[in-house]
Amino acid sequence: MPYTVIVHITNADPVVGEINEIPSPKDNLIIINNPRTKDGKDLPYLSNETFQGIWPVHRISFIEIISSDQEENIFGFVRE
Repeated sequence: MPYTVIVHITNADPVVGEINEIPSPKDNLIIINNPRTKDGKDLPYLSNETFQGIWPVHRISFIEIISSDQEENIFGFVRE
């Protein structure tokens, strides 16, 4: 079951994507499928053809796991 996550990388913008497993404390790398920015755009430092990225865990500050029911209720900035 893939999990949608927001990965906060040190000194970089967060990366949104899907992972197959929650990383364990023993893991050194995290593999993110379909990496993108929080607003769904391509990451500027990745090629347009990239469908999977591998980041070292020591560069990651923390990881947010988004549940599937919350994923559909994510809203951007709304001005009324």
